[in-house]
Amino acid sequence: MAANNGSGAAGQKQESLFMQIVLTYMYIAVWIGLSAAVILINKYVLAYSGFPFPIALTLIHMAFCATLAFLLIKLGVSDTVHMDSQTYTRCVLPIAALFSGTLWMGNAAYLYLSVAFIQMIKALMPAAVYTSGILLGTETYSTNYALNMVVVTIGVAVASYGELNFNLTGVIFQCSSIATESTRLVLIQILLQQRGIKLNPITTLYYIAPACFGFLLIPFSFIEAPRLFGFSPVDFEVTVNVPVLLASAASAFCLNMAVFLLIGKSSALTMNVAGVIKDWLLILLSVMMYASPVSGLQLGGYALAFGGVCWYNYLKYKSMQAKAADSGKLSSDEKAPLMEQKEMSSMQGSKA
Repeated sequence: MAANNGSGAAGQKQESLFMQIVLTYMYIAVWIGLSAAVILINKYVLAYSGFPFPIALTLIHMAFCATLAFLLIKLGVSDTVHMDSQTYTRCVLPIAALFSGTLWMGNAAYLYLSVAFIQMIKALMPAAVYTSGILLGTETYSTNYALNMVVVTIGVAVASYGELNFNLTGVIFQCSSIATESTRLVLIQILLQQRGIKLNPITTLYYIAPACFGFLLIPFSFIEAPRLFGFSPVDFEVTVNVPVLLASAASAFCLNMAVFLLIGKSSALTMNVAGVIKDWLLILLSVMMYASPVSGLQLGGYALAFGGVCWYNYLKYKSMQAKAADSGKLSSDEKAPLMEQKEMSSMQGSKA
């Protein structure tokens, strides 16, 4: 009888584990879909719908996300984090300023570059984060990592050389977005994590989105507002498609909610792999939906950068395992990335 009870409990445990894994993969699939949707919708809004105003689009996103984050916290869906005015001023505002630049310049790049090419340039992100970490003291120099980053950079350079519709302005916007985002990610470690302040995607929006809105109002007032409101002449017809703009903002917020659901249910390595799948999917969808031209040389360069990014992620994962083992904290969760693991970092904004 006891044996039967034991086998029954084991069976229920296995079934629960299986359902947990299935649910995790479903969340990851939703995250990939929403990430792709945000990027493709933003490209449509900015490049094809008659609304070429990246700052205005970002302002709409920030207002929408800040409002819903406020409501979710007031409804008790997520707990708020105690933060005094000094911490907010010294820690949150610098991060919000960088995040504003990331979103503004990242959206502006869609006016000049294809989604496929932008995804290829984004392969530089690990190199940018690693370089920012060294400069700001959160990373130590490693020859293996440095050589790996050189491979990634060469791959992106080859992909850029093979781009059929190369536009220097768009590349500058996208590289600037990567630079501000990499600095922001490192500052999160320095200003927030080292102070023990942990923000999930909802609390991140609650604190950072209003500040981003304020920062973005400044360039919007001088650069886009005169053209958007008809004070300055434009050589195109401005179209404000409210349903499409709301769909863009809603998809951005839903992406953050997907990340909120994934926290603690998947490892950083699993999400890195999912991110790679998303990038290739976006390149394919960009070619199919927007007829983005992609040359063989460009694909070869991206494949080289892609291999470098994969190897970098593998080295970082092995490094995390080694540190955990040295401190006696290597658990079965770290050996099985789909178990509940607290190593996953938030992809706020990320940004897709």
